[in-house]
Amino acid sequence: MAAVSAAGGNAVDITTMSNTNVDNNQYVTSVDIGSSMNANVHDVDGTVSLTGQAVCNSASVSMDPTSTNVSSKQECDAIDPSSSVTANVGNIGNDVSIASAAVGNSFEEDTNAKYGNVATQQLNQSNMNSTVNANVSNIAGNVTLQSTAIGNTAQIVHY
Repeated sequence: MAAVSAAGGNAVDITTMSNTNVDNNQYVTSVDIGSSMNANVHDVDGTVSLTGQAVCNSASVSMDPTSTNVSSKQECDAIDPSSSVTANVGNIGNDVSIASAAVGNSFEEDTNAKYGNVATQQLNQSNMNSTVNANVSNIAGNVTLQSTAIGNTAQIVHY
């Protein structure tokens, strides 16, 4: 049994196999980006997974040409990107996983291009909030609870 609650401001996923110039600009202001899950889960023979996520700006760029140029600017001025998971879980026959995450700006770029430039700028002036409230009982497997609040994250992989 799986349940997901998600909220987002801007998201882009770019994949190209050509020599490309990517210019990404994402801006969020004056809004509340909130994900809230309330779950009562009982008497499940299998695995239970409950996930909440709120993201202000997200960009993923994947390219496999000879040369690439990526410029990404992300600004999160949202009021309160927040994620909350409240759960009552019992009598589960396997594992239970409950996770909540709030992220301001997320950027990921990967390429095997021999030549390329990457420029990323991330500004976050928001309060990031993530909460997990859980009552868990009678679980036959493992129990994992995770709550994460991240302002900015970037991953750049060149092969």
